[in-house]
Amino acid sequence: MSRVGNKVINIPAGVTANVENNTIVVKGPKGELSYTFNADIKVEVVGAEIKVTRPSEEKAHRALHGTTRANIQNMVTGVSEGYEKVLEIVGVGYRASLQGNVLVLNMGYSHPVNMPIPAGLTVTCPSQTEVHVLGCDKQLVGEFAANARKVRGPEPYKGKGIHYRGEYIRRKEGKKAK
Repeated sequence: MSRVGNKVINIPAGVTANVENNTIVVKGPKGELSYTFNADIKVEVVGAEIKVTRPSEEKAHRALHGTTRANIQNMVTGVSEGYEKVLEIVGVGYRASLQGNVLVLNMGYSHPVNMPIPAGLTVTCPSQTEVHVLGCDKQLVGEFAANARKVRGPEPYKGKGIHYRGEYIRRKEGKKAK
């Protein structure tokens, strides 16, 4: 019995959801998202709730049930509230800036790293050491932030690099003199 899949999804005010064939379209103040789910899973909009049901207790149906419900919940949250990831840059000479629709990261390499910002995302740099990634698609926000972090991940000795706000970096002691 899926605990996640059996929960109903409440639709907040200002958000609409429509199901046609195997596709659900969710529209809200932050944008519009669509998701194509498996034909075996049944999704229905009843009043201000979305219900997800499965046809049988097969392992594949149980897995799809919870996954489909979680993806639809993320869509509803995204179009109503939005998602945000904050990246912090630590290190002398490390900085970020925006040039048009491109995030430029100067991370100690011989060249700046240019990252084109995908459609549907808003990236801001309130300071040279902070990057805010905002959007309604949770997967897109997380993927862009992870790719930016991958440019220079945090290292354990001095803590230099790009890390998420609030992320704990396990520090190592380093060499000792005898």
